[in-house]
Amino acid sequence: MTSVLAGEVLAQKKLSKKERKAQKNEALASRYFIEGTKLMNLGDLEKSYFYFQKALELETEEPAIHYKIAELYTKANQPDKALPFAEKAVTLDPENKYYALMVAEIYTQLKQPLKAAEILDRLTADGQTNQQYNLDLASIYLNANEFDQALLALDRAEQYYGILEPITLQKQRIYLRKNQLDQAVKEGRKLIEAQPGNPNYVLGLVEILFNNNRLEDAISLVLGEIKKYPNQPELQMAAHSLFKEKGDLNRANRYLFTAFQSTELDPEVKARAFMGLMNEIKTQERELVLDSLEVLMIEKTAENALIFEALGERAGQVGNQEASIDYFKKSLELKPENASVLEKVILGSFGEDADFAELEQYTTLGVDQFPKNQEFWFYDGVVKSARKNDSSAVISLQKALALNQGQNPQLDQVAFGSLGSSYYNLGKKDSAFHYFEKALQINPNDEQVLNNYAYFLSLEKKDLQKAKAMSEKVVKRFPNNGTFLDTHAWVLFQMGDYEGAKYYMNLAIEQEVEPSGVMLEHYGDILYHLGQKSEALSFWKRAADSPEASEKLPLKIKDGKYHE
Repeated sequence: MTSVLAGEVLAQKKLSKKERKAQKNEALASRYFIEGTKLMNLGDLEKSYFYFQKALELETEEPAIHYKIAELYTKANQPDKALPFAEKAVTLDPENKYYALMVAEIYTQLKQPLKAAEILDRLTADGQTNQQYNLDLASIYLNANEFDQALLALDRAEQYYGILEPITLQKQRIYLRKNQLDQAVKEGRKLIEAQPGNPNYVLGLVEILFNNNRLEDAISLVLGEIKKYPNQPELQMAAHSLFKEKGDLNRANRYLFTAFQSTELDPEVKARAFMGLMNEIKTQERELVLDSLEVLMIEKTAENALIFEALGERAGQVGNQEASIDYFKKSLELKPENASVLEKVILGSFGEDADFAELEQYTTLGVDQFPKNQEFWFYDGVVKSARKNDSSAVISLQKALALNQGQNPQLDQVAFGSLGSSYYNLGKKDSAFHYFEKALQINPNDEQVLNNYAYFLSLEKKDLQKAKAMSEKVVKRFPNNGTFLDTHAWVLFQMGDYEGAKYYMNLAIEQEVEPSGVMLEHYGDILYHLGQKSEALSFWKRAADSPEASEKLPLKIKDGKYHE
């Protein structure tokens, strides 16, 4: 028994020279293949190709080697070189789907989608295997405008996956492109039946029907679904839109009110519907509807940025600016990155009684949220200038100008004027006058620039004739503005025209309910130079309690005489 077994083993070891060489080549090719695969995974495509070629020289009919070389060329974006190797792999092993998929991928890269489709079609044709590739196949046919073939692939995908929204929507789009509306509607109804209670599928079909002049069919569909699902506010909103389109406003509004009473309706849907109604022609009926909807939004809707924005727009529309700004501020608390609302808050907060400290919070928010928006830098600079934070004002205004690049001349003009005031306050008088001049080049009639420029020139006792011409121009246009009258009076004072200065300062004080400390002190200075010293002292004392008074005022009161 032992000798027989030993003989069999010895016989098995006796391989021919050719067989031994083949065995050796196979082993060596395997090592080359493994090394090539490892290098390709590491991204060293050049060395990887060297080892795959060595393996191929030893095993010319091994499909895996051809496949890997094709993969390597694909990674190197050389699909034309990859194709013959991939096709050879398929020829050697036609049952391997991965080899076939590689060929399909290469054809796609070579802009030959229909050849890729042929391969995927072959893989999926039996309706049993490889069905997951039908969606890829449909996509290829769609890109090639082969709609009938795409529908066949989508039908197979639907049999494999079941009725799904992406497949149905794609089929509907194809049918609509083929002008087969009934087929598109049929697909929509099939999706609704497969997923009952989902309003989005109903709304999708309603949109198709409406866009194809099937208003009555759309109404019938919505009313049928409302009967089955009365608590879906999305359907109520659809009914509102459809009946409104039909011209039946009473019935449309009933569905609208029902939808707004629901706490389940998306607040943003409510807000957009509300603002859409605000944009329509104003009628008494529209105002009554808006009043009712406003109450429902406040009572039935959770806090939402767009809801507050809508309420703010409504308040502004009816003239309640204070409430409008308050709503906009609430909107920003929830959604600070809304440039439109932020700008409305900033612009709506300017005025005689502006709280610049609070306003600066919003301009700072503006430049933080929108650092490339010149308007917000501009607003920030103007507010900082108003708060006497002139160094920061200059930075913001210069940033606004750099971003604006002259696109908005009005922004440039006002920014130049504000820079003039801030630079003067910083003691940079040449820069101040330079920017005043730039502002007046754009708008020679800007009363604020003319007034400030004239006043600062008067303080410097410089170019007084020019200052007089500018302040005179302003008071002719605004004869009842106390600030402008005060400036003109002070220019005349510096020119030694004390009678003229008294006349205009008296007008300035008459225009003010509570004259500023500057006006009162200036009037005292003028009276002193007219020899009315007791009257001058009286006005100086009235100015003493004002934070606007000059440093020299205590000396004037103490000495009873004017100090420069």
